[in-house]
Amino acid sequence: MEVIKFGTDGWRAIISEEFNFENVRKVAQAIATYLKSKNLNSKQSQNSKSKNQIIIGYDARFLADKFAIEIAKVMKENGISSLITERDTPTPIVAWSVKDKGALGAIMLTASHNPPEYCGIKFIPDYAGPANEEITKQIERNLSEMTNDKIQMTNKSSKSQAQIEHFEPREHYFEYIERFIDVDAIRKAKLKVLYDPMYGSGRGYLDKLLQMYGCKTEEIHNYRDVLFGGQNPEPGDKELTELKRKVVEGKFDLGLANDGDADRFGVVDEQGNFLDANKIIALVFNYLVSKGKKGSVVRSIATTSLIDAIAAEHNIKLHETKVGFKYIAEIMMREKVIIGGEESGGLSIDGHIPEKDGLLADLLVVEMVAKSKKTLSELWKDLIAKYGTYEFKRGKIETTEEKKSALMEGLKKSPPIEIGGMKVAEVKTTDGVKIILEDKSWLLVRPSGTEPIIRVYYESKDPGILNKIAQYVKGLV
Repeated sequence: MEVIKFGTDGWRAIISEEFNFENVRKVAQAIATYLKSKNLNSKQSQNSKSKNQIIIGYDARFLADKFAIEIAKVMKENGISSLITERDTPTPIVAWSVKDKGALGAIMLTASHNPPEYCGIKFIPDYAGPANEEITKQIERNLSEMTNDKIQMTNKSSKSQAQIEHFEPREHYFEYIERFIDVDAIRKAKLKVLYDPMYGSGRGYLDKLLQMYGCKTEEIHNYRDVLFGGQNPEPGDKELTELKRKVVEGKFDLGLANDGDADRFGVVDEQGNFLDANKIIALVFNYLVSKGKKGSVVRSIATTSLIDAIAAEHNIKLHETKVGFKYIAEIMMREKVIIGGEESGGLSIDGHIPEKDGLLADLLVVEMVAKSKKTLSELWKDLIAKYGTYEFKRGKIETTEEKKSALMEGLKKSPPIEIGGMKVAEVKTTDGVKIILEDKSWLLVRPSGTEPIIRVYYESKDPGILNKIAQYVKGLV
């Protein structure tokens, strides 16, 4: 069988090639074996609210709903009942439903922001956050050790007429999420908001919440399209061109977006400027601190140092993690965290599930604008007036597996002593190689775990130094 590997957020592959019904059943069986080996059934049964049950959710991708039913059949063969979402549903709501229902965990069929031809499987354990490395490795071991009789069982499952039970979590999530949002402040502001769910699962969720909170809300791309309009459902600057234009034309106060499964966010200010995740996380962190929120802050190694500056100003403990929200989640489950975020568009806050939630992130931005009585562009200008402008860039180097390994090994063994005339002050190798210059500018070079690609991230408050880092990156291969 093909080697199925779980990356930073699950297994993803091209539909009908690796991602086919046979392999989906095998992954489902590996997850079922994990659940039974960990005795989670008996553990959960001690809780009167719990059931011997797993949540199954799916996003708007081609065949995702059919794959969900196949997984339910495999679970039935293993003595585990399933509860499937009524329609395609945001990943954060599926994760939250694990806690809400007292379930064993959840299986989410999603490829998040990846191209339309991809689908994926994300396993969410009973703590309602991303599966940690230990769990992921166990599931991968179960796959590698899969015997013929287990494979036959998954084939048998495809013919099984499992009783499928569905549920609709939307209204209950709407009640829950209000505990994190100042609804009255949003209602008083009467903001005009344009929302782009990017043909994904956020439609009927964020737009409905905004309407309930008194915002004059309009939507674009608010129907299911398995091709996502011909582009990746990633809420980035390039992908949100239409949102940016229409925000200005329609004189909206804000433009909001979510990726295909709504665990990531995208934000456009009233002038049509895209504010990337680094800016939004910093703004929301600063806002939550101004509200008197207490705790630490967590960011990934690839995320802006502006967060460090805000934390230092307020004497707040800062944690830096590897790339991947699962590492942020581990700290959020361990201690009180004001906000955890990563530059790729993931965010969660204290009291919520340890999983990124693009719907909550967008709502926090709306609340921030409503309560401040300032535009988003004004809020950003205020922040950089205090802390300075942090220019951030990211990119990728396409290469071969051999060259990728050689380059990373070379950087670890012989990192540069200066870049563009600026001395290197520190080198970190916790995730790839992060080179920190004496003026606090930095460069992170890290290999993709699944592709022959090297990802690069760099940041500086000095445009000249940023240019010199960019030139150094070009010379790496």
